[in-house]
Amino acid sequence: MSFEYPQDFRYLDTHEYVRLDGEIGTIGITEFAVDQMGDVVFLELPDIGELVTKGETFGTIESVKAVEDLNSPVTGTVIERNEALIESPEEVAEDPYGEAWFLKVRVNDADEVLDALTADEYRALVEGE
Repeated sequence: MSFEYPQDFRYLDTHEYVRLDGEIGTIGITEFAVDQMGDVVFLELPDIGELVTKGETFGTIESVKAVEDLNSPVTGTVIERNEALIESPEEVAEDPYGEAWFLKVRVNDADEVLDALTADEYRALVEGE
């Protein structure tokens, strides 16, 4: 199977991504991670107003195979969370880079994303190139 790795995103080796739009970061998990997990059955996300910290756990995602921590690629305040995805977590498989984002955060320091992997670096990591 061939996976998509949007070039304008940054990635963690734990399979989260961030797309930066000014000071707003959109966080989710990659298509590769969704494929590895299988059917997602539960998603736990922080509330609006909570602080997420780069490199720290902000929630969990549960599939029929495992429960995984979700790690933040940036530090910032949650300004929006995907309520529709919390209600129907299986939808994450439909459009992980579009409608199935997890959080939108107001990023404290946009330069933090530079520590994350580029699309090519992430692809090499997960495809073992």
